[in-house]
Amino acid sequence: MSEGWQTTWRPAPGWTTRFAPAPTGWLHLGHAASAIWVWGLARSRGGRVLLRLEDHDRIRSRPEHERALLEDLAWLGFAPDAPPERQSERGGLYQAALERLADAGRVYVCSCSRRQILAAAPGGDREELRYPGTCRERSIAASAAPMRRIRLEAGAVAFDDLRLGPQVQHPAAQCGDLLARDRDGHWTYQFAVTVDDLEQGVDVVIRGEDLLASTGRQIALASLLGRATPPRYLHHPLLRHPDGAKLSKSAGDTGIAELRAAGWSPPRVLGAAAFAGGLLQSPRDLASEELAKLFPAGD
Repeated sequence: MSEGWQTTWRPAPGWTTRFAPAPTGWLHLGHAASAIWVWGLARSRGGRVLLRLEDHDRIRSRPEHERALLEDLAWLGFAPDAPPERQSERGGLYQAALERLADAGRVYVCSCSRRQILAAAPGGDREELRYPGTCRERSIAASAAPMRRIRLEAGAVAFDDLRLGPQVQHPAAQCGDLLARDRDGHWTYQFAVTVDDLEQGVDVVIRGEDLLASTGRQIALASLLGRATPPRYLHHPLLRHPDGAKLSKSAGDTGIAELRAAGWSPPRVLGAAAFAGGLLQSPRDLASEELAKLFPAGD
């Protein structure tokens, strides 16, 4: 009997999920909690876990962060089922995907700065900045700017989150046309992760609730890229401070390296993360081999 979350969902054996941290800072307790959800669910259901290093942000990604990230995961007992893959090494796949969309008339050049988009946005209290389509019909020359946007048509995207239940989102109203490549020529998160999940055969995406709003646009983009059946999604709770703010790499919250230096063992760290994430009813040591028991398949 699980001490935390339960479900009767039983995917077919062999499904694939992924753990996809960005090497832009040090891992903290929130990352450990997320990894528990990913590996725990995968191991409880005969699935496999891919490790993807989402280093599409070439300005903020650092080799020392990647080295520490891999060391911390290994120390905690999170072993992927294939060698790690880096988004920085997958540019050819992203370019090919963009060209497929361009051939279908879905891509256009954008020259708008964030300041211009902000100035055109109605109101200033929106949680997310929506691109208003300024360059959609301008036919800007490809050499004039590196940014590329993907046309999203208005409409609803419905999906059933495996933890939160039925969801309906309107990507075009939320974010407008998706940015695939930014002003520095770097591939964006929304575009790269969608291509990766398609190309790597990921059929279950397990991630934090802070990314729930991204799901509809990623499903819509995957459909434009030819994916007939989108992945299934599960958005797990985030570890938060008492004021409601989520743990942050940039704030140096509860770093795994710091806990190691303070003498914590891997089971102690995993137990603390599982308890903070609501998967244990009380704190206790938790070995990596026990994670599957937190997510019974049910009858």
